[in-house]
Amino acid sequence: MARPYLSWSKPQTRKIIVMTKPFVDLEFICFEESEMLLRSKEYYLEMRRRRTVRDFSDRPVSREIIEYCLLTAGSTVSGANMQPWQFVVVENPDIKHRLRLAAEKEEKEFYETKAPEEWLRALEPLGTDANKPFLEKAPYLIAIFQQRFGILPDGEKIKHYYATESVGIATGVLISAIHHAGLACLTHTPSPMGFLNEILDRPRSERPFLLLVVGYPEEGAKVPDIGKKSLSDISSFL
Repeated sequence: MARPYLSWSKPQTRKIIVMTKPFVDLEFICFEESEMLLRSKEYYLEMRRRRTVRDFSDRPVSREIIEYCLLTAGSTVSGANMQPWQFVVVENPDIKHRLRLAAEKEEKEFYETKAPEEWLRALEPLGTDANKPFLEKAPYLIAIFQQRFGILPDGEKIKHYYATESVGIATGVLISAIHHAGLACLTHTPSPMGFLNEILDRPRSERPFLLLVVGYPEEGAKVPDIGKKSLSDISSFL
């Protein structure tokens, strides 16, 4: 009787990376419930005024304002505290011009050949098209990149967990901070966005997430007459 063939693989070794941090006391401010209700309502009323703007002024904005908005975004939660984001702030007119040309090329192809009819119908009430003058006129563009992995001091790669979710949360916090500071913004997502890596000299380990246009709205700017879903439409209590 033939003996079964047995193959033995070498045991796999796993490098366990333990990065311990000391614990500190939580800085938490406890408000009276009446004040909590007032604060939550005031914040809602402030954020309810936020609108996506497509007509921007070229009025200058202090870089320090943008820096604090970015610090706010960077303070948010992330998977295993990996903070897998990179914010590239563009104010150079030449770079903004290159970004506009590349984005409009992608958008033209999208509207003419790639976009399904259903998607075009959804965009119709918003008045969007392939022309993106705001990419040059607004004082700041913030390109948000998702870092697929990190690099340890010894050069080894380390996986970023829940990177997409983390960057999405940070982007939402950034949009909120920009509005809270008194500025307007627009989320721009050309597809594909590979030209952002090339023009902004970012490594391929970083995936473009979206492009935020930031500045003051043009005087007399108009926005679509649209609304938001009600509380009962977006939530349920069990």
